[in-house]
Amino acid sequence: MTSRVLLVIDLLNDFMDPRGSLYCGDDTRRIIPLIRFLIDEFTASVDPIIFLRDAHATNDKEFELFPPHAVKGSWGSEIIPALAPADRHLVVDKTRFSGFFGNNLAELLRDFSPREVWVTGVLTSICVMDTTGDLRNRDYSVVIPVDAVADIDPAAHRFALERMKKIYGAKLVNARTGSEWVSDRNVSAEGRGNEPMGEVYS
Repeated sequence: MTSRVLLVIDLLNDFMDPRGSLYCGDDTRRIIPLIRFLIDEFTASVDPIIFLRDAHATNDKEFELFPPHAVKGSWGSEIIPALAPADRHLVVDKTRFSGFFGNNLAELLRDFSPREVWVTGVLTSICVMDTTGDLRNRDYSVVIPVDAVADIDPAAHRFALERMKKIYGAKLVNARTGSEWVSDRNVSAEGRGNEPMGEVYS
């Protein structure tokens, strides 16, 4: 049994590089240093880190909803260089919004049996939320560092964080300090998709 597992979702060239086919925008890149911080922290404490990445077939049905992206084996499906996994980190491919689809993530987490699963990455309202839902369906306690998830849609970002807290019981925290976010304050229609939902208290 391990204390924590860190999930890093879709920090891929097609989403995070301006040349990518579904670039999520400059604001979403603000989460990269925070995720780097968490990767280094989890590595130092010998807690497992799992990178989840889209790796689609060229004729994937998801391309009926979104332009082609993150095709398996392509540059777009590669994890961005700033967060390149180390040898001891795990990389798990996925082909749908949930990180559990069509892979061995469930078995890996069962073997690790973590007290908490920390979820980071993009997009808050799609892959982050769907993966969190499937974590809770498997009775894992979920922690979401609010400053280490991002979305292209600020309203969807805020809604997803509120829903994950209220429906899934996810704990919203600050990436660097671990202090909780007070998510029912200062929630307005203004701001960027990866901005905090409210004030921080210790």
